[in-house]
Amino acid sequence: MIKEEINKTCDILHKGGIILYPTDTIWGLGCDANNADAIDKLYKLKQRDPAKSMLVLVEHVSRVQAYVNNPPDVALDMMEISDNPLTIIFDGAKNLPTNLIAEDGSIAIRVVPHGFVHDLIRRFKRPIVSTSANFSGQESPLKYSDIDKNLIEQVDYSVNLNRNNRHVKASSIVRVRENNQIEIIRR
Repeated sequence: MIKEEINKTCDILHKGGIILYPTDTIWGLGCDANNADAIDKLYKLKQRDPAKSMLVLVEHVSRVQAYVNNPPDVALDMMEISDNPLTIIFDGAKNLPTNLIAEDGSIAIRVVPHGFVHDLIRRFKRPIVSTSANFSGQESPLKYSDIDKNLIEQVDYSVNLNRNNRHVKASSIVRVRENNQIEIIRR
């Protein structure tokens, strides 16, 4: 079942589609983080201001260096030792479409160390964009049944896993500057 869902989801991502999927935190909308057209499509679907960037999911800390110039060691260490989902905003984004990088040149990245999304990213061999599964301004859904039906109808694929699970909360978010200055954005 999981392998079949991973294969279906990868197929949609390779075609530039938008997925609705259970992340390691809450339900999310996503696409190929290397496909500028898919990213534009996701912004439009979510009705999100393109000036508000979205985050990227990778499967291992070692992948961060592919998308960030000189990531601070303290940030990488935090990602490795965190027991809870942790999104870090890094300065110096690279190798990603400009419509995914924030105006200040930063990018938010979270490592998903296990589970469906980890396996999906490994199979897809690229990072995946993640944003909450809601229209901008709405509450983030804690379970699949909380997701707006109009949103569900507009995605290219809804992953058929964990639909009855209740997610507790979104990830913590911190910003780590090149000088190791840490700012807590969301606990």
